[in-house]
Amino acid sequence: SRHPIFPEWQEAYIDYAYLKTILQDIQSSRKNSDSNVQNKPSFARNLTRRYNRDLTVSENHDIVVNTVTRELETIYETAFLKAGEAGGDSEVAFFRTLDREFNKVNSFYRFKVEKARNEALALSKQMDALIAFRVRVMEKNPSLSDSVLVDVDALAYEIGSSSKSREHRVVALGDLMRNEAANESILERIRLNKTRENPLSAIKTILKVHKQEEIKFTKENLKKVEEGLQVAFIEFYQKLGHLKNYSFLNTSAVSKIMKKYDKIAARNAAKMYMEMVDCSYLTSSDEVQQLMQRVESTLIEHFCNSNRSKGMKLLRPKVKKERHRITFSTGFFFGCAISLIVALVLIIHARNILGTPGQRTYMETMFPLYRFFGFVVLHTIMYAANIYFWRRYRVNYSFIFGFKKGTELGYRHVLLLSFGLGTLSLCAVLLNLDMEMDSQTKDYSTFTELIPLCLLVLVIAITLCPFNILYRSSRFFFLAVLFRCIAAPFYTVNLPDFFLADQLTSQVQALRSIEFYICYYGFGDFKHRRKNTCRSNNVFTTFYFIV
Repeated sequence: SRHPIFPEWQEAYIDYAYLKTILQDIQSSRKNSDSNVQNKPSFARNLTRRYNRDLTVSENHDIVVNTVTRELETIYETAFLKAGEAGGDSEVAFFRTLDREFNKVNSFYRFKVEKARNEALALSKQMDALIAFRVRVMEKNPSLSDSVLVDVDALAYEIGSSSKSREHRVVALGDLMRNEAANESILERIRLNKTRENPLSAIKTILKVHKQEEIKFTKENLKKVEEGLQVAFIEFYQKLGHLKNYSFLNTSAVSKIMKKYDKIAARNAAKMYMEMVDCSYLTSSDEVQQLMQRVESTLIEHFCNSNRSKGMKLLRPKVKKERHRITFSTGFFFGCAISLIVALVLIIHARNILGTPGQRTYMETMFPLYRFFGFVVLHTIMYAANIYFWRRYRVNYSFIFGFKKGTELGYRHVLLLSFGLGTLSLCAVLLNLDMEMDSQTKDYSTFTELIPLCLLVLVIAITLCPFNILYRSSRFFFLAVLFRCIAAPFYTVNLPDFFLADQLTSQVQALRSIEFYICYYGFGDFKHRRKNTCRSNNVFTTFYFIV
């Protein structure tokens, strides 16, 4: 397929583009052979030939598809029966390439389904362990100790062997409560395995318990295990969805390329080849669909209280729609920012601000204060561009950076924040400039100097706002990553932390602006701007050089 949905499997898809180049070679060779013929057959002759070919299609095949078993693997080989005709070599090369690509896809799909089957078995054992864990917590039987050691291998074996088949296992919580004795014996008799890792060790991993430590059967631990296992089921369901799409896309690619071949080469091979495709494991196997149904039923029953709509929302979250008001607001703020920039230039020119006395001192103080917002706006615009290209080239950035599903910001949202901050900053600049030049507001010079600080406090307050407004999830994610960057020696650094720290290294001037804020307002320099004591402060100069 041309644009596979799952980029990590790029090399495993059928090379549709290369097959098209072979078809182009076939088309050019047939055109060359047709140029040697004086006249093309008439329309009536074409109809007669097509009618006769349909009558004898069972006798005159263009291809024969053979099934060969090699090392317990089914391989399909196509024999082209008309290789002696003009352009036959290109057609032989086409079917050889198509067979190789299809066998590659079929083998890859079989391998992934087998892997999914094993993962489903592991999840099944984990689910059994969770059910026993849940029953033990809800029983609160005083005859059992508050904490016992669990051997996860034995737990899976005991639960797995407690019934003849999985269909007859006890899965309902009410039924499990009626089997108290069996569950108690399971949880009491088993001890932790010291060496072997197993699928059910996920319970201890989720709880972050060392192998030799005891697992406490508490509601808090139960909740952690349930949340971890629910995430595992959702991720497994998404993998199955990728497999299902993989099968569909490659089958569609084979069908499409064979139709093109029949049209270009004037053959009737697509029907026979697609019959082979329909009988192959890629198309005929329904294991993926069955596994998806099992995951749906398990998650709905045990994690959503049999609420199907809630369960399907978890398994198949709706694609976040781009709202028109986001686009409109982004354009509105962008227009406002451009208008304010034009207004700022006109005011400076009309009032001849650059020629007034004291303008140099004014620029030395106001420019470092407002340039901080300029750097932030510029950086967020570049981040929006990154998101745009990540989406265009199908980079799953939300998974890479660990954003919560459905809360990741698109490039339009980032541009909205960027232009909104830019508009707010330009308004503050114009207000500051107007109050500075207006003779009626000369007496309020202290308030004029506080405008940049008020703007900074407003931005910080919005960032720290606990209410669910202005993308709270993204704001808190940013704050958490920023905290880990600052306290890096005491925390494990993940990719988002490293990425943000790397971005901060390019914001040296913005960090210096923050330092100037601290000096300018912290030491009262804003009350007597003309003295400009920050530039002569040794501490400020030292930290300015370090940053």
